[in-house]
Amino acid sequence: MGLMEILLIIIPSTLLWAAPLIFTGLGGNFSESSGVVNIGLEGLMVIGAFTAIVFNLTFVDVFGSMTPWVALLAATVVGALLSILHAVASITFRADQVVSGVAINLLAIGAALFLVKFIYGKGQTDIIQKGFSKVDIPFLSDIPVIGKLFFSNTYYTSFAAIAVAFLAWFVMFKTPFGLRLRAVGEHPMAADTMGINVTRMRYIGVLISGALAGIGGGVYAQSISSDFGHATISGQGFMALAALIFGKWHPLGVMGAALFFGFAQSLSIIGSSLPFLENIPNVYLLIAPYVLTILALTGFIGRADAPKASGTPYIKGKR
Repeated sequence: MGLMEILLIIIPSTLLWAAPLIFTGLGGNFSESSGVVNIGLEGLMVIGAFTAIVFNLTFVDVFGSMTPWVALLAATVVGALLSILHAVASITFRADQVVSGVAINLLAIGAALFLVKFIYGKGQTDIIQKGFSKVDIPFLSDIPVIGKLFFSNTYYTSFAAIAVAFLAWFVMFKTPFGLRLRAVGEHPMAADTMGINVTRMRYIGVLISGALAGIGGGVYAQSISSDFGHATISGQGFMALAALIFGKWHPLGVMGAALFFGFAQSLSIIGSSLPFLENIPNVYLLIAPYVLTILALTGFIGRADAPKASGTPYIKGKR
């Protein structure tokens, strides 16, 4: 197997696995930039995956080939709605943000599995008939070499995730909204003094995180798993959180870190078909993404400074 053949396998697979992490990691970026730690990304991905699959199965006859995209919209809405619980607990009631995020994780998986059992009478849903499928991007796939590597046999959602990363960078660093969002995450009292509504900005940040994490779960479920069960989302939310830290709370850094973790995840699936990995026991390839996540979270790869007010409730009038 030549280098070109290897790259034709690795690159599309990396983009596929990275897309959900990019969406979810960017969601965490918006939340933490506003000063609210969101450990609940895993749970928000779970509820997004559940919503997308159930919506897809229910309305496939109504929306036809557009079903995956409409289901993604439903996952966005439900993810944002669930994140309101985290916002109310951590912002309005000033509860411990880590505890609130863990509660979101437990609530999401418990509620989703209960509803799957209630609706379908078994531990997982049926397999969807209309999911995101591989495509050749028109015109771009005709570019010599690059077209075959990046724009053939790939998914629209992968490039949508990359586009959203650049959009998030623009919004966060080039717009007044982004400046206000980062201000309440760095020094909420100073932002309040300048007339910025700290509570409102933090609510918006958390809602955006829920929406994007819901998209991440919906993309994963409709492009990789094709159904929903207890193991559909198994650590991807925490990988997205690791990508956020590894990417140093910068949208483009998050995208790069998510691509790295996506590469690690793809190797766990396609590694046995690659010449230089075929002799490595499959169990090592399967645990590699999680080992890399642990290394990133413990700061082995490189330490980064979170927004200074991240995780700190704001009480108006108090330093």
